[in-house]
Amino acid sequence: MTVTLSHYLVLGAMLFALSIIGIFLNRKNIIVLLMAIELMLLAVNTNFVAFSHYLGDMHGQIFVFFILTVAAAESAIGLAILVLLFRNKSNINVDELDTLKG
Repeated sequence: MTVTLSHYLVLGAMLFALSIIGIFLNRKNIIVLLMAIELMLLAVNTNFVAFSHYLGDMHGQIFVFFILTVAAAESAIGLAILVLLFRNKSNINVDELDTLKG
């Protein structure tokens, strides 16, 4: 059995759907929301790499490196904000973080 483009696209669609479900089902924990967003970006990256390999073009794979760079920066900034919120409020539930004053 050979792995075709449709297998990669189905995998990317399942990862994307899982991340959407994770966002809608768990809106209270910021860490789970960040993980769902990262999973969504990885699903898109899977599709980019699959199409890049299928078409024989490297532009999709180069674009994946830029997406991973932005995702790493987003994770670092998000976790830094999360640590500061936990230090100040002693809680990381989204429902209780309704005021973000300076």
